[in-house]
Amino acid sequence: MTLHLIPLAFLAFLTVCAVTGIVTDYKKRKASLEALRAAIERGQQLDPALVEKLMAPEKPSGIAPMSLIVGGIVTSAAGIGVMILSLLLSHEDHSALYPILGGGIVTLCIGAGLILAARTVEQYRKRQPHGPT
Repeated sequence: MTLHLIPLAFLAFLTVCAVTGIVTDYKKRKASLEALRAAIERGQQLDPALVEKLMAPEKPSGIAPMSLIVGGIVTSAAGIGVMILSLLLSHEDHSALYPILGGGIVTLCIGAGLILAARTVEQYRKRQPHGPT
């Protein structure tokens, strides 16, 4: 009975995360324009450069290679831990070895992919003529 609630709880979690991100972006944008609105209401002279800066959308900072490396290390360590877990559980139930070992290998590959992605981003940024963004 409760087993079918797990996917629903996961989807609810994803929905809450997405909505929270949208609301946070909205509030940041509203706060940045609030100072501009207050200055206009007071009749102050506004610098065109300041208005341009406040009205311009935020530029994405790109992917942080250090975050990818940290995520890759943590994910790889989790994969190794799951692989060790499969060996320990196989002493109790021999049929558990290969499915759990496969999950550990997949997790280890995801971690290695994150580390590889971090190195690729670093190399890409070094080749850009305008420097890192």
